[in-house]
Amino acid sequence: MTLTVAIYIFPNVEVLDFAGPFEVFTTASRVHGRRKPGDPAPFRVFTVARTEQPVTARAGLRVLPDHTIHDCPQPDILLIPGGVVDAEVDDPGLVAWVASQSRAAALTASVCTGAFILARAGLLTDKAATTHWEDVEDLRRAFPQLDVRENVRWVDEGAVVTSAGIAAGVDMSLHLVARFAGQQLAEATARQMDVPYRVEA
Repeated sequence: MTLTVAIYIFPNVEVLDFAGPFEVFTTASRVHGRRKPGDPAPFRVFTVARTEQPVTARAGLRVLPDHTIHDCPQPDILLIPGGVVDAEVDDPGLVAWVASQSRAAALTASVCTGAFILARAGLLTDKAATTHWEDVEDLRRAFPQLDVRENVRWVDEGAVVTSAGIAAGVDMSLHLVARFAGQQLAEATARQMDVPYRVEA
């Protein structure tokens, strides 16, 4: 069965926060195809944004989203990257969309400051979570009901998984490949990408 992975992108999104997970899931499907020709790909990945206009990420990279939040297919996995998230956290429509998509998704994940969006959507209430080390105290202050962990790469709470900054999103995504498609594929994907494979967060 092919799982759909929606990655939300927005102005000033951190490039590796979305591109790293995108690379992990698409590489996993490519590696799987080499190992088991003819089998369905384990993952199909697409980007989604508020509008169909190009999104300018941090440092000026322009990205054309595949879908908008109005025509996005229901994903199995919803991934919210970080970056400058103030406008997203303060957008009731976007927060409601994240909450709605998450209710039907098998899993919702965040990278870095994407955790602030998940927290505002109510997805982290009474759960442990993490974010970039520079933003840990801000997350604690903004959402005091959370158990904010530091010095970890990711926190897996079952239906919700949060990760620390930037490259930790790659580690978390490999962890999700292992959860949904097996550790052997996760290890082979990490080897293909020439990145470490971490079993422990």
